[in-house]
Amino acid sequence: MILASQTFSSRQQIQRAVILAAMDNEQVSRAELARLSGLSKQTMSDVFRDLEDDGWIEVVGRTSGNVGRSAAVYELSPNRALLFGADVGGTKVHAALADAKGTVLAEMEEPTTQAGSEAFGEQIVECCRSLAAQVGQPVNRIAAGAVGIPGAFDPARRQLFMVPNIAGMNGYAIEDDLQRRLGFPARVDNDVNMAAKGEMWRGEGQNIACFVFIAIGTGIGMGIINEGRVLSGSRGAAGEISTLPIGGDPFDARNFHAGALEHSVGSIAIRDRYEGAGGSRGLTVRDIFDAIDRGDQIASATLTEVARQIAVGIVAICAILDPQRIVMGGSIGEREELVGRVRHFIPLCTPTPPECVVSTLGRRAGLLGTISQSRDLLREMLLTTEPSKMGRP
Repeated sequence: MILASQTFSSRQQIQRAVILAAMDNEQVSRAELARLSGLSKQTMSDVFRDLEDDGWIEVVGRTSGNVGRSAAVYELSPNRALLFGADVGGTKVHAALADAKGTVLAEMEEPTTQAGSEAFGEQIVECCRSLAAQVGQPVNRIAAGAVGIPGAFDPARRQLFMVPNIAGMNGYAIEDDLQRRLGFPARVDNDVNMAAKGEMWRGEGQNIACFVFIAIGTGIGMGIINEGRVLSGSRGAAGEISTLPIGGDPFDARNFHAGALEHSVGSIAIRDRYEGAGGSRGLTVRDIFDAIDRGDQIASATLTEVARQIAVGIVAICAILDPQRIVMGGSIGEREELVGRVRHFIPLCTPTPPECVVSTLGRRAGLLGTISQSRDLLREMLLTTEPSKMGRP
């Protein structure tokens, strides 16, 4: 139970505390909350009645008390305030609607529009409408949302930058535009940051004070969690490890677009290394991984060199952040053939190697991260907004 012993100055404050307690616990009782808060049972009964009438909580049973007494047990009503999340990639949008506890109620996937920011904003609105229809609720029930983007969001300028895979998005004031279109508060962050948040909430980052999530696919990116918070940097670009001066000439201006490390370990680099060493031409990265199992020594040597470069990058990260754990993800980063080699190299270049694990959430990490971010936003809103005015048709 999270409600500390204290006297609240208004009924709204008490209501907020009860809702927060219900968000964080499976069940709550007014008798227990009255005891923890020091408020009278009558006051707490009035508060619970108001919240029940407003649809925030509902009775789910009774629990036995002393001398045969029983107390009503409440849960958060699942559809009173819905949460929206969208994990946006260069090729597809994976969106979901969840209840206030974060339980996913419906989800969908569709191709990412390449028709510019105006079309993108409308696409997100249509995702909200479609998901709300799936769960049989009005869009007005959505109280908060979050979107992960393959780029960086500058919170000072309120604009996106470094978005190479979606047309017309650089310079887009995405957060302000989405909030205007959607009619509810929304947060935007880098997709890998969102994935790191998902790992912290439901994956390999649970109960880990400091860890990093490294995603390797077409490119490479990193989300940083320190003391339970995402570190974004002054411009929202913290974790852009593709630009680490590793694996290539840092003074080569051709690296400014993607970065030296990405040119060394991304999917294009893996294919180029393999073909350059005499491997068969035209294979995909997946084909190259599969070739290792067939005894292809060029494929094995290619992956070993990529793992060595990644290990050097991880050691550089450790020198600055000192993470307890490295969580690997992405279509390439989650492959055990690569991670096993990375684990081999890390202790060879640092006396204090961090634990290196593969994400258990897989490609759902980013989506779950956006739901977690939406949930955090709802909690913030409860501190400033009257509960009766939130998520109402």
